[in-house]
Amino acid sequence: MRFRQVHLDFHTSEAIDRIGSQFDKEQFQEMLKRGHVDSITVFSKCHHGWAYHPSEANRIHPGLSFDLLGSMIESAHEIGVKTPVYLSAGLDERLAVLHPEWWIRPRYGSSEDLFRPGYHQLCLNTPYLDILLSQIAEVVQNYDADGIFLDIVGVRECYCASCVSDALAEGRDPRNIQSMQPLWEQTYANYTRRVKETVDSYKQGLPIFHNGGHIRRGRRDLTHMNTHLELESLPTGGWGYDHFPLSARYVQPLGMPYLGMTGKFHTTWGEFGGYKHPNALRYETALSLAHGAACSIGDQLHPFGRMDEATYRLIGTAYAEVRAKEEWCSNAVHVADVALLSVEAAGGHTADGGHDSFTGQSDAGAARMLIEGKILFDVVDLDSDFNAYRVLILPDRIRITEALHEKITAYLSQGGQLLATGESGLHADKDGFALDLGVRHTGVNPYRPDYYRPLQPLASLGEAAFVFYAEGQRIELTETGTTLGRREDPFFNRDSFAFCSHQHTPDSGNDGGPGMVESANGIYIAWNIFEDYATKGSLALKETVLFALSRLLPQPTLRTSLQAQGSVTLQKQAAESRYVQHTLYASPVKRGDGIEVIEDILPIYQISMELRIPEKVHQVYLAPQRIPLDFEQQGEHVVYTIPELECHQMVVLEYEENN
Repeated sequence: MRFRQVHLDFHTSEAIDRIGSQFDKEQFQEMLKRGHVDSITVFSKCHHGWAYHPSEANRIHPGLSFDLLGSMIESAHEIGVKTPVYLSAGLDERLAVLHPEWWIRPRYGSSEDLFRPGYHQLCLNTPYLDILLSQIAEVVQNYDADGIFLDIVGVRECYCASCVSDALAEGRDPRNIQSMQPLWEQTYANYTRRVKETVDSYKQGLPIFHNGGHIRRGRRDLTHMNTHLELESLPTGGWGYDHFPLSARYVQPLGMPYLGMTGKFHTTWGEFGGYKHPNALRYETALSLAHGAACSIGDQLHPFGRMDEATYRLIGTAYAEVRAKEEWCSNAVHVADVALLSVEAAGGHTADGGHDSFTGQSDAGAARMLIEGKILFDVVDLDSDFNAYRVLILPDRIRITEALHEKITAYLSQGGQLLATGESGLHADKDGFALDLGVRHTGVNPYRPDYYRPLQPLASLGEAAFVFYAEGQRIELTETGTTLGRREDPFFNRDSFAFCSHQHTPDSGNDGGPGMVESANGIYIAWNIFEDYATKGSLALKETVLFALSRLLPQPTLRTSLQAQGSVTLQKQAAESRYVQHTLYASPVKRGDGIEVIEDILPIYQISMELRIPEKVHQVYLAPQRIPLDFEQQGEHVVYTIPELECHQMVVLEYEENN
C-alpha cells in the first residue's frame, strides 16, 4: 500500500459549466510532485450521479466535454502515481430524482425536505444495484484503475417498497426490526459479493474498499468484504481526535493493509477554501505511521479541474516527512500489554455511520485514558486471542454470555488478569456476577453522582472523596476480595423537592460499600468509569484506573516521562530485526463550535524511555535522522533518553537474532 495518498473529491453540480476546463496535465503532475503524493483517488462518478468520462452505463456530466478520468489516470501514471477510482455507491442524485422509489426509507416518517439541499441515499435492494455494477464494470474494463473505492455504503435500515416486499415474501414481519435485520445484512452482503464478482471478472484481485465512515468493531465479516481498509477519520469533520487511535488499535491487529484518512480542510469534506494548519497534518499523518498505517489526505478539486496550489504546499509539508520515515513503518506489528474489549464489538452500542456513534463513550474514554497513561494496548473483539495480552479490560458494559464466560475462564487459567468496571462481569441474562471478582452484586447504586474514597492516595490528588458521576453498581465484598477503595453516599439525590447548592449533594460520609476490589482474577471498579471520563474528563477517574493497572501490570513493556498529551506506540519490524518506538506530542484546542484544531506544536526535551523487550539490543538511533542514542540494557530493560521531540519522533532499536 502506498504511504502518501490523496483522496480527491469531485462532487460537482450539473448547475456548474466548464467542468475540467482548466485541467492541465503538467500542472496536475506538478502539484502531485509538490505534495510528495504517490497515489491519488480520482473520480468516475460523484454523489450528484454524473460520470467524469464518456459512459454508456451512466451519463457524462453535462458541463464536461472530454475524458477527465482518463486524463488524470494517464497523467498520474506517467510520474509513477497510482490511481484508485472512486464511484459514489450509496448516493446518486441524478437517479434519485428519476426513481424516488429507490430511496432508502426510514421506519417512521421522513426527514425529506424539498427545500433542504442535499442527497438521497439509494437502497441496494432495488434495480439501482444492477446499474451501479454496470458502472463499476465499465471503469474496470476501460481504464487502468489501481483500485475501486465505493462510498456511502453499509448495512442500512430500510423500509422501501423492495425491502418490505422481500420481507413479506420471506415471511418476515416488517413491523419487527429484529425480523428485518437479516434482510438488511443480506442486502449489503449481496452487494459486496456482486461487486467483487464484477471487478474480478475483468481484473482479478484489484483492490476494493467499501466506505461507510467507520470500521465497525466486532464485525469482522463486514471488514473482510474489503481487500484493505481506509479509516476515514477527519478530526475536525465530526470524528474528533479520539476516533482514529481507537479505530486503529482495533484494525492493525486484524492484519489487513490499512491507511488513515484525514483531510486538508479546516472543517470537513466539501469545504472549498478551507485549510488546516500544516502542523495539524504533520501530526495526523504521523499518528497514522505510529499506528502502523499508511496515510491519505482528503482534498476537493475545483469544478474547473485546476489543482489548488495552497493545498499541495500544505500536503507537501506533511508528506515530505512521511516520505523520509516510510522504511521504518512498513510491515510492522504493534506491541501491546493490554487488550481493551470494545463495548461496540460486544454489542453494547452500535455504529452505523453517524458521527455520534463512531466511538461510544466507554470505548472512547478507555482509549483516551490508556493513551494518556502510556499503556500499550490493542482494542479487541470477541474473536480475538485474549491470551496474547497480560491484562484484559472489560469497560463498563460488557455483560457476560456463556461463550464469553468460557473464553475469559480459559484466559484467567493461563494467568491473565481482568480490569472490569460498572456492569462488566455481570451475567447477560440474569442477576449477579458471572465472574469471580471478589464481590457480590446487590443492585444498581441508587445514588448518582456519589463519591469514591481510595484507601491509598491518588498520584496527583492525594486523599479525598472524589465525585464520580456515572452510574454505579452496589456491591458487597466476598471472601476472595480485598477492598482498595470505598463508596461514600451523598446526603440524597438532587430533585425538585430536595437539592443542595448548584449541582449535586455533598458527601455524607456514610459508607456505601466497596468501590474498588482486588481479587486473584483482577480488579473490579463499581462505576462506568470510562464513560464518566469520556464525558467529564476528571483526573481522579484516570488516576484510579492507572492505579489499578499498576497493580495488574507491575512490569509494563514501556515506561516514560512523557506528559499526558503525548502518545507512544511500539511497533516491531521482525523482518528487519528491530523495534520502532513512536513518540508524538500535540495539544488540540477548541475553535468555533466544537472544532478541535492543532496549530502550535511546542518542542519538549529530555524524555526518558524504558522498554522491556527480550532481545539483545545492539544499536539505538533516532529516525529518520539516523542519529545514534546512548542506551543501557540490563536483562530485558532498555533505557534511553529522547533529547528533543517536535511533533513526532521515531527511535529504532535494532536487536540481535537469537540462535
